[in-house]
Amino acid sequence: MPEQICILGSTGSIGCSSLDVIARNSKRYDVSVLTANSNVEKLFQQCLEFKPQLAIMACELSAEKLKKLVEENDLAIEIRGGVTAINEAAKHPQVDTIIAAIVGAAGLLPTLTAVRQGHKILLANKEALVMSGDLFMAEVEKYQAVLLPVDSEHNAIFQSLPPTGKQAQADLSGVKEILLTGSGGPFLKDELSSLISKTPEQACAHPNWDMGRKISVDSATMMNKGLELIEACYLFNVGIDKIKIVIHPQSIIHSMVSYADGSVIAQMGNPDMRTPIAHCLAWPERIDAGVEPLDFYQLTSLEFEQPDFERFPCLELAYESISLGLKGGPCVLNAANEIAVDAFLKGEIKFTEIHDVIQETFYQTSFKELSTLEEVLKVDSQTRELALSVIGERK
Repeated sequence: MPEQICILGSTGSIGCSSLDVIARNSKRYDVSVLTANSNVEKLFQQCLEFKPQLAIMACELSAEKLKKLVEENDLAIEIRGGVTAINEAAKHPQVDTIIAAIVGAAGLLPTLTAVRQGHKILLANKEALVMSGDLFMAEVEKYQAVLLPVDSEHNAIFQSLPPTGKQAQADLSGVKEILLTGSGGPFLKDELSSLISKTPEQACAHPNWDMGRKISVDSATMMNKGLELIEACYLFNVGIDKIKIVIHPQSIIHSMVSYADGSVIAQMGNPDMRTPIAHCLAWPERIDAGVEPLDFYQLTSLEFEQPDFERFPCLELAYESISLGLKGGPCVLNAANEIAVDAFLKGEIKFTEIHDVIQETFYQTSFKELSTLEEVLKVDSQTRELALSVIGERK
């Protein structure tokens, strides 16, 4: 029988890429559940093509519109609406594997539900781990879920570490350091003085990757690399001293692992998210992802450089958040960043103010250890309110 897939966030970039890989391997995989926020047209088209048993929209009004379209086209698909339904999508009895592709903190609860079902989880939502860290990984261990990293960098690290037959927590014996690569985004070579005037359209025009607007802005500020740094610490159970960030503008080497004997193992490929998605779907086997192989005759150069905190101050904030350990630093960082990026995309603040808003929010926060999920969600909510207040004071 085909493996039954639930995609949390099917209308986003990762969700669409996942469906492309599934369509290329339709004898191995079948879509049983699709979820989305409010994009009725795209989710309806996905329902027409993949005919899931269940489709859920976080926006209840959008769910009603989708239900009407499904009924008019005589599709035997159950439609549900609301955030609670999204959070419980992984409980559908026909689901084997979850692709966690909801962007931001909204992905935490539905992904944790998937963990508690003991499913195989393809994790593309880095914010879930950033927010809840050890709490999340403890649930993975408790419920014996299989957690596989879809983020291209973490997937590359996973592929470059010694195989153990288990999930991402590989054997680190002999590993000197993990080299986490990042492109540096669209403004890597621009004058620092010009950054204040950058528009959302410019920030979202990534030179290599086709991504959603929020993660594209995170790439421009390199906050995405800060969040990935935090995620890697939890995912691979390593300290920050074992991870080095390397700017690699071509996005051909997706990350590397350096070993004690001087060897460096890198995972390379064209910048296409279908590669890590296909790797996780079929792991430990390999399947067709529809990705063109690298043409080494066309590669003229591979460049590497150290990140500059003056150009990427958000990255420095990520390091500071980690220094707080379990005191909620990463959770605060993530919440403040989501609010700041949203404000930038709406034209309410300038590009350089993303860092300023996060920093001001950060330094107005009284940190404490987060020992329960309820505490994580409370800190997330309080931080968002504080960040909105900081933005309001700037108007």
